[in-house]
Amino acid sequence: MVEVGKTLDLTAIRTAHERIRPHIHRTPVLTSSRLDEASGASLFFKCENFQKIGAFKARGATNAVFSLDDETAQRGVATHSSGNHGAAVARAAKLRGIPAHIVMPSNSAKVKVRAVETYGAHIVFCEPTEEAREATCAEVINKTGATLIHSFENENVMAGQGTAAVELLEDVPNLDFVMCPVGGGGLLSGTAVAAKSMWPKIKVIAVEPVNMDDAAQSFRAGRRIVTEKKFTIADGLRTNVGEPNFAIIQRYVDDIVTVSEEAIVSAMRTIWETMKIVIEPSAAVPYAAILERVIDVGGQRVGIILTGGNVDLDALPWNR
Repeated sequence: MVEVGKTLDLTAIRTAHERIRPHIHRTPVLTSSRLDEASGASLFFKCENFQKIGAFKARGATNAVFSLDDETAQRGVATHSSGNHGAAVARAAKLRGIPAHIVMPSNSAKVKVRAVETYGAHIVFCEPTEEAREATCAEVINKTGATLIHSFENENVMAGQGTAAVELLEDVPNLDFVMCPVGGGGLLSGTAVAAKSMWPKIKVIAVEPVNMDDAAQSFRAGRRIVTEKKFTIADGLRTNVGEPNFAIIQRYVDDIVTVSEEAIVSAMRTIWETMKIVIEPSAAVPYAAILERVIDVGGQRVGIILTGGNVDLDALPWNR
């Protein structure tokens, strides 16, 4: 791992943007007068649910895969992922014409397994624990010589994720806040570096489920805390923040707040009904913080990254 902070800067993020531009969508920024009125703020939603593979993960994975030299790339790439990152790596590998090996927990959402299969990657299932994922992925790499594309502890991935914030701030300058969810911290790292570099006065706020609040605990304590994984409907955030990511978070992020499961479901449904767009639970987490009023955004211009829209339609939370 390259020393954090030495290479993840706005130049690296802009370089990533140039590299991945032919392979991703420049996603739209949507607004809603009804949600503005309800929140007392001006909200600008960066719709990564319209991104390739249905999530922002296409950005980081594509940058990481296309950053590899030809000799390394030909040996293939590997990762462990419950879904969106796996699909993103599989797609990027297909675009580059190299093998991809995706280790997935046996309880991964069907919609996300199908997405990985669509891109022709080799899937290896494992027990749904972090230890099993890492061990299985290490075995695959040992057998194949593939390069690990970690979903967040990889600066090329972080730089790629930061391109969403670059586009948001190019399209909507003078934001007071930018908000995104935090799981491993890849998106948050890239977003924070991009936002603070482009607009130093902006406040970067991360949001996570109260059931998976390791990043918030770590932020308050000033040191990385690893917590036991509990259930959260926001399955994309069911991971502890990465060590290199936390170092960047400490330097650039203004606050990390938590929201209840009920608020996540309510935020998800509100966005579906009001904006007429499909988002997954993880994407609803930042708006849940506004809905639950855990942060005060009154009178402010707020950018919100809607991270993805890959939902198992047979298991919608309001149909249970």
